[in-house]
Amino acid sequence: MSAKTRIVVLHMREVIYTVIFALLALLLILLLVFMFRSGKKGDSQETMKYASGVYTSSIVLNNHAMDLKVVVDDNRINAISLDNLDETAATMYPLMQPALDKISQQIYEKQSTEGITYDEANQYTSVVLLNAIEDALKRAETGQDSP
Repeated sequence: MSAKTRIVVLHMREVIYTVIFALLALLLILLLVFMFRSGKKGDSQETMKYASGVYTSSIVLNNHAMDLKVVVDDNRINAISLDNLDETAATMYPLMQPALDKISQQIYEKQSTEGITYDEANQYTSVVLLNAIEDALKRAETGQDSP
């Protein structure tokens, strides 16, 4: 038994092409891993949407003025309430507080006034409240105090 020696001739061009294609394949795999990984670090750091504070918007119904107060921090709507709602206005507009409770609950969940639903029975009241809330939130976005 004789051992036969084999001579392998590699051309330098073939070696270079093989190395380049291997590096490109590795780069493509790394790119896909970074693009499609499940835990995204950028999502946890949101930019500030609101200037923290308490913002009010006035509502006037039949010469009864009341203030709608919205409390926000940097990224969240924390509280929505009616201020200066006297007994006369509460008696004349009994749906005001229940409508605000339903609307504010949806806003807390969605953190937006988009897609808010309300009963047709108190449609006017809900629209007035939503407009006042949106007005206060616009002030919160720009950081302007209430007039």
